[in-house]
Parts: sequence; C-alpha cells; structure tokens
Amino acid sequence: MNASDRTPADLLRSALAADPARPLVTFYDDATGERVELSVATFANWVAKTANLLQGDLAAEPGDRLALLLPAHWQSAVWLLACSSVGVVADVQGDPASADLVVSGPDGLDRARACRGERMALALRPLGGRFPQPPEGFADYAVEVPGQGDRFAPYAPVDPGAPALAVAGTGLTAEQVVARAREDAAALGLGPGSRLLTGRAYDTWEGLSAGLFAPLAAGGSVVLCRYLDQLDADALAKRVESERITGTAV
Repeated sequence: MNASDRTPADLLRSALAADPARPLVTFYDDATGERVELSVATFANWVAKTANLLQGDLAAEPGDRLALLLPAHWQSAVWLLACSSVGVVADVQGDPASADLVVSGPDGLDRARACRGERMALALRPLGGRFPQPPEGFADYAVEVPGQGDRFAPYAPVDPGAPALAVAGTGLTAEQVVARAREDAAALGLGPGSRLLTGRAYDTWEGLSAGLFAPLAAGGSVVLCRYLDQLDADALAKRVESERITGTAV
C-alpha cells in the first residue's frame, strides 16, 4: 500500500485504487452456515454509505466517541472504517453511558440503552437483513443505510494524529493504527494477495488487526470466521484449501 497512507480510511482508498475487484473480507458464521464475500469495491461502498449515515443522520463529528458493541463480523469491519472516515473514535466494547452514540448487535441492546445519544442496532442477519421488529429506542441499520450516498466526503479533514480507536484499555491514533497494522502484517508474513484466516474475536487489538487492519495494510484479504471452534480439523482443512489461505491467526 502507499507509504503516505496515515489513516485506515487512507488504506482503503489505496486498496480501491489498486484493485477494486479483488476480495477484501470473506466472512463465515459457522453457527448458521452463512458465507459473505466482499470485494474492495463492495466493502468501500458499504463504508461510504455508513460514513454518510454516521456524519449525516447521526450528526457525528470528529472526536465523538462511538461505543461499538459488535462481534467479529463483516458489518463490524465496515463500521470501523466508517468511523475512521469521519474521524469518530471507535470504542470497541466501550461504555455506552459515556459514549456520544452507540452501535449494537442483538446481544448488546440492553447494555446499549445506557447511551443518551443516537442508538443504532444491527440484526447481523444473513445478507445484512433487518430486524423483524426494530428494537425500541434504536434505529435499524439495515433500514437506514441503503438510501445513503455511495460516495463520502468528510465535512472536515480527519487528523491522523487524533484518537481513532480504543480497545481493551488501549487507545490509538489513526497513525498508530496504521503503523501497528503494518508491523503486524510483517510479523504475520502478509503481502499483496495474502489470504489470512482468523477466528479471533473483535475485542482486542490482536483480533481487530488480524480481522481487518493488517490484511488491509498489506494489500491482502481476510477470511473472518465467527464460531470457528465449531469446525473439526477436516472441515478447517477444507476451508483453508478452498479459500486459498496463505496464513492463519486462530
């Protein structure tokens, strides 16, 4: 990727310019059998729509803190990059009561109600499906995001030196996210075209890095697996073969 990239959103823009058709995120839910593959272009489109939703409808501004109560999931990866695009701090599994807004999956709704700002809920259903009945007090992401614009421009430039991510007690600026992602990519042996399979949760830096940031920084892609421990050795070996995996972080 470009040496001048200083934010995760920069990394995505470089990936889009280099090869928009290549896979970026392949997601498996091994509890339901769901598989979703997003090219760089498709992923970037989701990020643009979500960033427009975040900046426009949710009125988020650079420096605002968003409590991100989501598991390892392709839509979680979208929200991480949307936050980076706007300049919002993604506080992964952070305290909703002290956040400016909250984004939650079905399992975190009760906790998310402590947020006094805007609340967004994700059903995390296959194909990005909506809730059968929207949770009270929340907007349904699957209802709100489709009508958003396909291109995003921030109202104010994002400061690479400003706080961008908080996870497991660690706070990082956008520049630090990029630098650590590059270091992790090198440690994992990732390069252009690499395919990293990971079953790590999105609740530590190591999980976020393997599940998104390191492959993105390397010009590779990630096979993100939720409930990977439900696979036996034979099924895992078949996935490694079918997905042309070049490295693992499980």
